[in-house]
Parts: sequence; C-alpha cells; structure tokens
Amino acid sequence: LEPLTLYKLMVLYLLKQVKFPMTNSQISDFFLSREYTTYYTLQQAFNEMLEAHLITVEEIHHNSRYELTREGEETLDFFGDRISPQILEDMDAYLKENGVRLRDQAGVTADYSRLNSRDYTVHCEVREGKDVVFAVDVVVPTEEQAELVCANWRENNQKIYSYAMKELLK
Repeated sequence: LEPLTLYKLMVLYLLKQVKFPMTNSQISDFFLSREYTTYYTLQQAFNEMLEAHLITVEEIHHNSRYELTREGEETLDFFGDRISPQILEDMDAYLKENGVRLRDQAGVTADYSRLNSRDYTVHCEVREGKDVVFAVDVVVPTEEQAELVCANWRENNQKIYSYAMKELLK
C-alpha cells in the first residue's frame, strides 16, 4: 500500500468515526503529532481526495471543514481493511481521548473580516453537524477588539448562548 493511499484511507476513517466535519488543523494534528507524515503530504492527500469526490470541504471563515462523501464511505468500506490494526488502534485511541474536544472545536467558530476602512465584522457561531444553532455578528472599530471578541467567544460561547436564549425566551 502506497503511503499516500494509506493517509487517504486514514483520513476517511477518521471522518467516518467522528460523524461531524473536522477541520484541516484537527486532522493535521493527529498526523503530525504522531509523525505519520508531513503537512505538505497531507495537504496533497486532501487535494486528491477532493478531486476524487471522496470528501467535501466547506470553507467557513478561513476554516476548512472536511466531511466524508458517499463515495468516500464506499471507498473506505472497500479498502479500509488495508489499514493496519496498529494504526486503527492509534486512531481509535486518539478519537476516544479527544472526541469531545474535537466536536466542540468543530462546532464553535469565530472569525472576523474588515467591513470598511474603519470597522471589522466578527462572525461567531455554534453548529451541530451542518446545522447552525446560534450565530451572532458584531461590528467593532479595531482589529484588536475583533481578535478579543473571537477569543472570548471560543472561551465563553456556552455562557453567551445560555444568556441569549434565556433573555429571548422569557
């Protein structure tokens, strides 16, 4: 089995196991932290899988989120037995250890962009799978404030969501 083919099958396996979109950095973290391959080789695998329609990518505010397609699932069903038991064990252990964190990271996003010459728009959202369950856009006057809003959203999104829902539903 060629290394690049193995990496593709591994990505397909990870995406099938989690059942939610994973970001490029989440998948890369697994491969790079265990020194399976280089970042460049992994990006090549992503590009080839996208071209072959094995995965889809959704760009959400500078964040690439990958999902398994039907073709990708069929490919994994057909060739997945070529992934060694040791690698499967390693991936399963990683997902067991990091599954909740990965889901939360994939579901909570915040990013900003320049609105005009003076202001920045910050877009914050919470997703469950593909569905947006809560989103808010805020306009701030400086890039530093935009970065602060993003950081605070990542840290406090549950409190903010709870407060907003309590106020909206009373």
